[in-house]
Amino acid sequence: MRALVYRGHRRIEVERVPDAETPGPDGALVRTTRFAICGSDLHGYHGPVNEERIGRAMGHECIGEVVSVGPEVRRFRAGDRVLVSAVVGCGRCEACAALLTARCPNREGRVLGAPGLDAAQAEAIGVPAADSSLLRIPEGVSDEQAVLLTDILPTGYKGARGAGIQPGGAVAVVGAGPVGQMAIETAFLFGPSRVFAIDQAAYRLAEAERLGAIPIDASEVDPVEAVLDQTGGRGCAHVVEAAGPQATVRIAFGVLAHGGTLSQVGATADPEMTVNLMAVFGKDLTYRVGLVSPQFAWPELVPLLREGKLHPERVFTHRLPMSEGPRGYSVFDERRDGVIKVLLDPAG
Repeated sequence: MRALVYRGHRRIEVERVPDAETPGPDGALVRTTRFAICGSDLHGYHGPVNEERIGRAMGHECIGEVVSVGPEVRRFRAGDRVLVSAVVGCGRCEACAALLTARCPNREGRVLGAPGLDAAQAEAIGVPAADSSLLRIPEGVSDEQAVLLTDILPTGYKGARGAGIQPGGAVAVVGAGPVGQMAIETAFLFGPSRVFAIDQAAYRLAEAERLGAIPIDASEVDPVEAVLDQTGGRGCAHVVEAAGPQATVRIAFGVLAHGGTLSQVGATADPEMTVNLMAVFGKDLTYRVGLVSPQFAWPELVPLLREGKLHPERVFTHRLPMSEGPRGYSVFDERRDGVIKVLLDPAG
């Protein structure tokens, strides 16, 4: 089968790899029909070169059709159209039973593509713990919406939910990329008085403004001063950090009001990431940070999609065949052509 394979610094190739298989008695083999490039896929793409990853497939966001299932799978059968959670647990522990898959203690690498787990940017994927890792694509949910349910829509929602947004509260979302767009859109579900969107890309801010957010262009103004100026010096009681780098985390703490809640869902690959506790100690804040459990969000997000209250598929600005996957990575990485998110078709 074909897959998008990591070959080093900014090098993704379409290659033939061994066919995926059903991974054990509780697993399923899924033929992919769509997959996407996530911002966190760029961590390895940028480098430094990860020798351990060279020759391995990429990605963790996909949907498809079940080809076969192991004898212990109860909820799915061949022919089912499914989306695959980007985060996979053992399916048997207390955390998995509570839909908090990211807390599973029995799987060290939980994100698809981690050691021991198939990646999503391939023509097929073996999915362990299928009964807890898959969701049959619901009636009324489009394929593009289903791809987003695998990761970034639940991630953005986790950010907004974790920020404890109250009706009438002021919200800031730091980073208006794909995850930030999801956080902005779902933040409005909680009835805030206003939502600030902070980014350096004008086209991303324009998309956030279309949702009703107040754009703050960090390439033109100091975003902390701008938010403080527009909130009478108080800052925002609810802040979502949706990018991950040290600089955006500092901005998030800077715009956070005293007694506020900062919810960080932006992933970082920087092992030296630090938080200046002395600078934030006096704010008496709540800080939440962690990997998403997509399964936990599905029961709340699916009805909103079916009722037309969310339209996250707008973030797909580029739709390409798999054969153009390397170009998709390049465009996404370099933020060319107004790209927000890239969707790929494995049939092409």
